[in-house]
Amino acid sequence: MRYAIISDIHSNREALDAVLDDIGRRGAERVVCLGDVVGYGAEPGACLAEVRKRTELIVAGNHDWGAVGKVDLNFFNRSARTAAEWTAGELTEPERIFLAQLPLTLGQGGAEGFTAVHSTPDHPQEWRYILSIDEAEFQFERMAQPLCFVGHSHQPIAWQCHSGGRCSVVSREYLLMEPDRRYIVNVGSVGQPRDGDPRACYAVYDDQRREVVVHRVEYDVASAQGKILKAGLPRRLAERLASGL
Repeated sequence: MRYAIISDIHSNREALDAVLDDIGRRGAERVVCLGDVVGYGAEPGACLAEVRKRTELIVAGNHDWGAVGKVDLNFFNRSARTAAEWTAGELTEPERIFLAQLPLTLGQGGAEGFTAVHSTPDHPQEWRYILSIDEAEFQFERMAQPLCFVGHSHQPIAWQCHSGGRCSVVSREYLLMEPDRRYIVNVGSVGQPRDGDPRACYAVYDDQRREVVVHRVEYDVASAQGKILKAGLPRRLAERLASGL
């Protein structure tokens, strides 16, 4: 099975459409969404509808729950809070109900052979980031599966853990997994990359070849920026799309 793993769309319809087109060309058989479908961008309803058409494998992100009152917006920075409040006013009641009912994790029971979560496999509702070897080691000790896909930081990266407990960064673009090791893979962001590359980002996981490939996709950044500004959202949210920071 080939899985397309997408995350952090953030209401960016142009980026999402470009990624879904690319997924179709690559022939991935299933799509998994790691959350934050909404927030920051100007088309939350359209992005949510498109993701729901493509998959039922969706987990909650902090911006998804923030827009429906399940996360305290005082923990958001000013731009994020403004966008979450605006998004809340744009969502329909059925959309709000759907986002509120999203699970925090998928795959803990082993059905797909991996865990999918927005933030961390341990206490995902705390919305922590995996940005260091120390944090990765802490999460590896608490993983139910040997492979976990995450988002949240908007930066693609993979960590591995040997059977002896030694962990390291192994990849940002391509990963061939060894059978005696465990992995945490961040698939980056579709709608708001923050690794210095403004192109939309997602990953394809082939469970037969045991490989993960990160793909970058060009999209109409100017159009997405224009919609953010027209909606009256913070200018910073539009400007950062061009830099990928």
